[in-house]
Amino acid sequence: MKYKVIAKHHNSKMCIVCGLKNPVGLHGGFYELENGQLVGIFKALPEHQGYPNILHGGIASALLDETIGRAIMIREHKDFWGFTAEITVRFKKNIPIDQPIRVVGQITNDRGRLFEGEGKILLKDGTVAAEGSGKYLKVNLAQTGFNVDQEEWKVTEYPDDPKEIELP
Repeated sequence: MKYKVIAKHHNSKMCIVCGLKNPVGLHGGFYELENGQLVGIFKALPEHQGYPNILHGGIASALLDETIGRAIMIREHKDFWGFTAEITVRFKKNIPIDQPIRVVGQITNDRGRLFEGEGKILLKDGTVAAEGSGKYLKVNLAQTGFNVDQEEWKVTEYPDDPKEIELP
C-alpha cells in the first residue's frame, strides 16, 4: 500500500545515520507518513558491510535505533529527541548493501518522559529483514545543552525526495 509523505525530518552534518557531510555515513532521509509512521531510506556503502556485501549487524541496529527514536518527533513537533535506554534487535534475513534500505518506525507507548517504539528493516521486495523494539528517554532539544545551529540540524529537501512510499 502507498502512503503519502507529509513531512521530511531534519538531517545533521556528521551523524553516522543521517549526517549529510559524513563521508562514511548512511546519509539517511526520514519521512513522516500519513499513517503516523516514520520511514528512513538509506543506501549502504561498501564501508558498512560486515560479511562481504552484507550490511553489518551493528549498522542495521543503528538504523532501527535512529528510526524508532526519531518517531517521537512526529508527536512532539521536532522539539524532542529520543535518547536510547534499551534496544532489542532480531535479525531474520541478510541485508544487502547494493540496494536501498527502508526502515519503518512507530511509537507503541508514550508514558511522559519515556516512550517505547518498534521498527522493521524492509528489503527491496518488502520482506522484513530485521525487527527492533526499544525504550527511549524523551529529551527536549532546548534542554540538551547541545549547540545546534541551523547548519548543523536542518531539513534538506531534494527533488528526488519521495512524495509517497510503498509499504507491505
